[in-house]
Amino acid sequence: MQRPTRERPPTIHDVAHRAGVSKSLVSLVLRGSPSVSLSRREAVERAVAELGYRPNLIARSLVRRRTKVLGVILPDLHNPFFAEVVDGIRERAAEAGYRTLIGNGTLASRGREEAEAIEMMLELRADGLILVGPQIDTRAIVAASAALPVVLVTRATRARSVDSVVNDDRLGATLAVEHLAALGHGRIAHIDGGGAPGAEPRRRAYLRTMGRLGLAAHARIAGGVFSEEGGARGVRSLLAAGDAPTAIFVADDIAALGALSEMTGRGLRVPDDVSLVGYDNTSLAALRAIDLTTVDQPRFQMGAAAVAILLERLAGDRTEPTRIVRAPTLVVRGTTGPPPARPA
Repeated sequence: MQRPTRERPPTIHDVAHRAGVSKSLVSLVLRGSPSVSLSRREAVERAVAELGYRPNLIARSLVRRRTKVLGVILPDLHNPFFAEVVDGIRERAAEAGYRTLIGNGTLASRGREEAEAIEMMLELRADGLILVGPQIDTRAIVAASAALPVVLVTRATRARSVDSVVNDDRLGATLAVEHLAALGHGRIAHIDGGGAPGAEPRRRAYLRTMGRLGLAAHARIAGGVFSEEGGARGVRSLLAAGDAPTAIFVADDIAALGALSEMTGRGLRVPDDVSLVGYDNTSLAALRAIDLTTVDQPRFQMGAAAVAILLERLAGDRTEPTRIVRAPTLVVRGTTGPPPARPA
């Protein structure tokens, strides 16, 4: 049986023939050159639309040695924090004429899937790479930066070939603890983020601030991860240990939601029995049914800043490493209040 033949896709030669111009002039129009007259530009654009012509981006990238594509790799697609960072990345990239290609790992893979996504971006010849909250080993990040510019978001490194955009995690944790202490809480516990980016400085700032406020004897840390189950597990650990805290600072909004669910499931009222503070100020935190007090990271701005410094590297304007630190702020909502009165 004879196989059906596929119609040949239109070429730049076909567009030139239909428009009655040269191929070089078609190329000028496709590149947005201002030197082409309006009548000829309209003729080319009309021919492109009629033929359904699509430029061969792979061939074009081989000639220009640029794909105009930025690779973005996330550790977890379920956390809205990362999506909100990507919003900033995509808008700033589009303004500069770049497209974004998203790859992702999972928290459970501990960086393995991120490494695979980096290899994919290298194979697809992305012009630059933005790693948001990466779990992957620093050596692998530095190795990637030998092939293309790399920017980290929410994680920093001392490698001179890698740039970063972070928030001041120490300040954010300090704001959370000081807020709870100002409400009258002394038994303030912390559910941390394990080895996730930002978790360690938030943990250390929690301990330092508790000590500075004279509350070191009440400091308690429950191990967690940046997931709902991590927050729920942290609450179970704190309650099982006895002397339940009157306030909990959780190192991430998603984990804070898990903590909130676990507490309400046990009959605890938030904030009447236990106050709760998260970190990130994701879109979920502002929902009326959740109304979470949290530390705001400027997510959109951090994503946009990552693109800006990546473009500097691509343009050859800078070889020294850049680290941008954004200041967090505290957003007070309905999950924090004074501690419950002790029985007389």
